[in-house]
Amino acid sequence: MQVFKKTNFDFIGMRYKAYIFSSLILGAGIVSLVMKGGPKLGIDFTGGNLIQLAFKKDVPIKDIRQVLTQAGYGDAELQEITGRPAIIIRVPKGPSSVDSLAKDMQKDIADKIAGSDPTVDRAEFVGPAVGRALADQALSAIAWASILIIVYVGFRFKSTLWGICSIVAVVHDVLSIVGIFSILNKEISVTVVAGILTLAGYSMNDTIVIYDRMRENLRLSRKEPLADIINRSVNETLSRTIMTSMTVAITLLVLFFFGGEVIHDFAFAMLWGVFVGSYSSIFVAAPIIYQWQVKERPATVIQGKVPVKK
Repeated sequence: MQVFKKTNFDFIGMRYKAYIFSSLILGAGIVSLVMKGGPKLGIDFTGGNLIQLAFKKDVPIKDIRQVLTQAGYGDAELQEITGRPAIIIRVPKGPSSVDSLAKDMQKDIADKIAGSDPTVDRAEFVGPAVGRALADQALSAIAWASILIIVYVGFRFKSTLWGICSIVAVVHDVLSIVGIFSILNKEISVTVVAGILTLAGYSMNDTIVIYDRMRENLRLSRKEPLADIINRSVNETLSRTIMTSMTVAITLLVLFFFGGEVIHDFAFAMLWGVFVGSYSSIFVAAPIIYQWQVKERPATVIQGKVPVKK
């Protein structure tokens, strides 16, 4: 199925406008991060109190969240336990001890939700050391993914430059997600990091599709100017890009509005990432290849006769 039968947009001609747009998005995020001293990290990374409550019957998580919000724990993270009526509550460390906090929550829920009869299964403090370990693992995963992507793209397309340009697009997407979370004062949790890594893969897949078409068109039209080849390649894959993005976005919108608080930030990160991932594949990954080639071989690239490795 095609959204557009045939398009002829001059994406290379619009690249400077795209650079300005990207600079505004990334610049606003970076300014917010600097002013706030970095991203707002969740309890998984900063440490906090973990309380597990068990109930005699199933209690809707939205009712528990409402009680905790009224009691002053609006920033609490709730997680249901599959197979049993129990819930895990994570809250930032406060002046009260974790045992005292667990008893207060137990009493609040028992008083407000009739028949819940909560009991404290465990109450413990998760130290920042665990958070540092999680942060190190997340950064390590991103670094290794970037290295392997450069190797894969460089091997597949026989060009390290294409691999580096694809990573630039991925970094663009990751920074934009972290920036928008900072601007909106949203916490970055382990779930959000999972969403960011998922989006990195999504964006890379979109970029690979365009690169693959560029490679084929370069082989078929070696004497054509590089700008025309890139524009035609992006236009030929545009319908696929839009259809894929729309399909994913519709699913994420359902999760965002009806999935509940637990995956709300994950769905938001994915929604924003789908937008910037599709945008960067079209306006960042391909145009910077052209920009670099023009800088290295201006006459050859502009007039045509682009050298292609077989």
